[in-house]
Amino acid sequence: MAQIGDIVRFLNSVGGGKVVRIEGNIAYVDEDGFETPVLLKECVVVTPVAKSEPTPSKYVAPTIVPEQPKSPKPEAVVETETGEKLNIVLAYEPEEIKHLNTTTYDAYLVNDSNYYLYFTYLTRADGSGWVTRYAGIVEPNIQLFLGEVTREMLPEMDRVAVQYIAFKRDKEFKLKSPVAVEYTLDTTKFFKLHCFHDNVYFDGPVIAIDLVKNDVPYRQMVIDSSQLEDAMRAKRQADKPNRQPVQRKEKRAQIIEVDLHIHELLDSTAGLSNSDMLEVQLNEFRRVMNENLRNKGQKIVFIHGKGEGVLRNALLKELNYKYKQCSVQDASFREYGFGATQVTIH
Repeated sequence: MAQIGDIVRFLNSVGGGKVVRIEGNIAYVDEDGFETPVLLKECVVVTPVAKSEPTPSKYVAPTIVPEQPKSPKPEAVVETETGEKLNIVLAYEPEEIKHLNTTTYDAYLVNDSNYYLYFTYLTRADGSGWVTRYAGIVEPNIQLFLGEVTREMLPEMDRVAVQYIAFKRDKEFKLKSPVAVEYTLDTTKFFKLHCFHDNVYFDGPVIAIDLVKNDVPYRQMVIDSSQLEDAMRAKRQADKPNRQPVQRKEKRAQIIEVDLHIHELLDSTAGLSNSDMLEVQLNEFRRVMNENLRNKGQKIVFIHGKGEGVLRNALLKELNYKYKQCSVQDASFREYGFGATQVTIH
């Protein structure tokens, strides 16, 4: 493990330098006069700091307390026009996306704003009390590592919460209300590949939760059935005198989701070539399409993943030549990421 004074290089990126300070799991490395924050576990020690050997002495020397160096002045925050509104994201990134059954996950808080956030990150299991996982300050426009999540921790994370106070340093700013945001976390999604999506703040797929979007905190909708019934009764009574005949509309068909990932279609792929597996996926696509060709207005989402685009291109070719009466578009990015195509039967 790197220590202050060690000369290190970065494990997963180009660069390195001298460790000037360590805060929690983050080492600050001096690169040509600039401090770069890096996870301690990603620092490889090249030259450890020299440890001076004590010189034997026959007398006890007086204790000398060296003058403490002054903390460097924090760099000025580069503000943006859109940064005046808070956008806060809680995200979980898998260490190994191809091994979801055994991997661990890194938790991050993204502060996309011009404000500092003093915050706490909490988790709890149903019926249990809250546990503080992280407490501290995140700087403006920073992605902060909160800690590692293991499989054993997931049962204790049925709910997550972030409490924060937003402020600026050394300048005037618009006051933001302190907020506590709670979110019900479906931990089964951590083991499903299609639940991880690309995100503008990360290089790889993540499970991302928008805690605050354009200054509006996430709020879970809680419906009181008795109040809802009273409101509907009052609405019917108010509309009764002016009610006009309306045209009967065809009931909207529910969207059909079809996961074409090969592990969802076959128990084993032993002995199958890439072309064999592609044909299995296309046969499933054709089966679903042929079963629904008479259901006008039916929407079908085929989940194929990003990959190299082989399966997606094969689907588009089939649709262009065999199912010309259908319209095709990318499925909702928010729900499916980049790896799904929506077909509408006409």
